Amino acid sequence: MPESGLSGAPHIRTTDTTPQGTPPTGRATTAARRTGLLVTLVLGGLTALPPLSMDMYLPALPAVTDSLHAPAATVQLTLTACLTGMALGQVVVGPMSDRWGRRRPLLLGMAVYVLATALCIFAPSAGLLIAFRLLQGLAGAAGIVISRAVVRDMYDGVAMARFFSTLMLISGVAPVIAPVIGGQVLRLTDWRGIFGVLTGVGLLLTFVVWKWLGETLPPAERHTGGVGDALRTMRGLLADRVFTGYMVAGSLAFAALFAYVSASPFVVQEIYGASPQTFSLLFGINSVGLITVGQINGKLLVGRVSLDKALTFGLVVIVAAATALLLMTSGVFGDVGLVPVAAGLFVLMSAMGLAMPNTNAQALMRTKHAAGSASALLGTSQFLIGAIASPLVGIAGEETAVPMAVVQLVCAAGALVCFLGLCRPWQRPSAI
Repeated sequence: MPESGLSGAPHIRTTDTTPQGTPPTGRATTAARRTGLLVTLVLGGLTALPPLSMDMYLPALPAVTDSLHAPAATVQLTLTACLTGMALGQVVVGPMSDRWGRRRPLLLGMAVYVLATALCIFAPSAGLLIAFRLLQGLAGAAGIVISRAVVRDMYDGVAMARFFSTLMLISGVAPVIAPVIGGQVLRLTDWRGIFGVLTGVGLLLTFVVWKWLGETLPPAERHTGGVGDALRTMRGLLADRVFTGYMVAGSLAFAALFAYVSASPFVVQEIYGASPQTFSLLFGINSVGLITVGQINGKLLVGRVSLDKALTFGLVVIVAAATALLLMTSGVFGDVGLVPVAAGLFVLMSAMGLAMPNTNAQALMRTKHAAGSASALLGTSQFLIGAIASPLVGIAGEETAVPMAVVQLVCAAGALVCFLGLCRPWQRPSAI
């Protein structure tokens, strides 16, 4: 495997032309398209693994509480542990990838992910399952942080913003099919079988990375410092008010999304009486909405509307949807039933297609010199705040959806305030 490039391709930074600024030849265009497709598929698989790990498991949460004789709040900690692991792992893997390149840390992380997922199959208690899920998250963090860093290595400007939206299409397939697969697996076996399927997926992805994903960070561009240098780099990134604004806004939006992910199995199945298959269908529909809006963002809005304007609109819609959900779940409109609540969740999830890719793109465009560390900060912030939001949605028990709506509204409003207060888009001319 070559030290740079993907599948033998040379290291390039893609914009709207070749690096020299001249239109590409026909042969160069064909090679670039093949390389771009390969990058999209490989990175899409890596970014799909975390939602696959989380969402395939969701229909099984009530079954896990019965199997392990643990309360729902304890079982929800298996989600929190996985998120916490993903957050902490990125702090380590991001600077590692800036120093040693993208490929080696990624392969190591994938190998440990496979081991941790296999251990989940045999967990005899909720406590050990929480521990194995923490290890799974720590290892799975490598795919998250390094995939974003690879995008920053190879793309810039409009091309990077569009690639993030395309990546959302690939990775967004995971939350569409994962609950459906999980629901069907539960027809054939118990919740442990879900982790068996995930182990197989992890093995497949590890092989794909080893076979086709080459190095995208040339040795000349790597950081040679140690832990102190990495911490100074991160401190410098956090000192950038605008970068921090995008980071916190994106993280709070992610927390609103994960409040839905964590609470929805109990809200849909326990409160509204839906079956695991119905829950999987509704979850898939919401994911289709997120993917569709993400593609509208990448294909139609980027290059025509500034990312900040699209981001503002997305955050406002999320706040409005969360407000409507709070009013419905608190009984202001009486007993509204599942359909109106599902509609509110659909609008909230769809608007994430404007919030998530645009916050990532805008933040990373300010961090050309340290893409791995910047990606680590983005991911760590998202998953830590998401991990905090996860147990809060069940604080009032399994009989009400009000805590979910409250967490979503607080996080969405906080995201909008941080974006406007720290990024101050009206003071900066938007480049794209």
